[in-house]
Amino acid sequence: MTTRAESAAAPAPTGPRPVTMAAALNRALRDALAEDPDVLVMGEDVGTLGGVFRITDGLAAEFGEDRCSDTPLAEAGILGTAVGMAMYGLRPVVEMQFDAFAYPAFEQLVSHVAKMRNRTSGALNLPLTIRIPYGGGIGGVEHHSDSSEIYWMATPGLHVVAPATVADSYGLLRRAIASDDPVVFLEPKRMYWSKDTFDPDAPSAVEPFGRAVVRRPGTSLTLITYGTGLPVCLEAAEAARGEGWDVEVVDLRTLVPFDDGTVCASVRRTGRAIVVHEASGFAGPGAEIAARITERCFHHLHAPVLRVTGFDTPYPPPMREHHHLPDTERILDAMARLQWEAEYRESGDGIVPGRPAGRRDGGGGRG
Repeated sequence: MTTRAESAAAPAPTGPRPVTMAAALNRALRDALAEDPDVLVMGEDVGTLGGVFRITDGLAAEFGEDRCSDTPLAEAGILGTAVGMAMYGLRPVVEMQFDAFAYPAFEQLVSHVAKMRNRTSGALNLPLTIRIPYGGGIGGVEHHSDSSEIYWMATPGLHVVAPATVADSYGLLRRAIASDDPVVFLEPKRMYWSKDTFDPDAPSAVEPFGRAVVRRPGTSLTLITYGTGLPVCLEAAEAARGEGWDVEVVDLRTLVPFDDGTVCASVRRTGRAIVVHEASGFAGPGAEIAARITERCFHHLHAPVLRVTGFDTPYPPPMREHHHLPDTERILDAMARLQWEAEYRESGDGIVPGRPAGRRDGGGGRG
């Protein structure tokens, strides 16, 4: 029988093993702090507590409170202080705790963080990473469950990153911290405790920002997503097999810069596309993505680009958030609304609607 002392003295496991996204992010911060003395972590409760989601757990004890420090509850002050640190050559990593908590710092982000390099004609880099846990699905209320990525996407001068896997969480955060440009790093908070096989001691190399990846190949249509949308898109793609559709899933990984090449190559192969995200539909990320696809792939499209998104409302109470979040049924509904050749048949009066190929119910069961 192993005693508690023997267990505590046992070496940490090595090699590939199930690792949570939270642990991968924690390891990325730990490795960055260990390798570069200019890296520091700051935010509300990131020190002794280890963060609300425990992403910074143990960092203050290991590296000291000067390098992993708690701040006052003042997001504009936190980010403004980090701007000054970055201007003097440090590499601060700021945690905003919850998505909507970043709004008080909006002016700092838009007016200073995003514009410093341009304002100084390239004389000043701003190596600053802003970590923002985003999205719903945790039973939170408004100010704790927003998907505000479009604000950062629409602000020139920012990289916007949204990992969806354990490996990408580690690799993209390391790349963000090493970047000489400011990065808004969106962490899908409801996926913090999702697990995947990962070797923290020998992580795979992560490609530069702006490289999407095909997570599931297919021929019938393309689902385009990022962050919190990836698991539900993979689930919907699997369910769509029963409907006769072979669905490709593209994980964007970074929203800015945007990988037009991978996205458009996929859509040109399949001829149909649906964009999936939690943010509101009106003027949301999907609107920009749909426009880019239409501009670049118009003659390859067999149907309009559709979107499955959160509703154009403030975030709902916890008991109703499942209606707000995109799910498999809503994605399958969108697939059924695409224009399929087998939905039409010849008649004396021309082309009239018919029964979709592969559909069990002729499409009438979905909106």
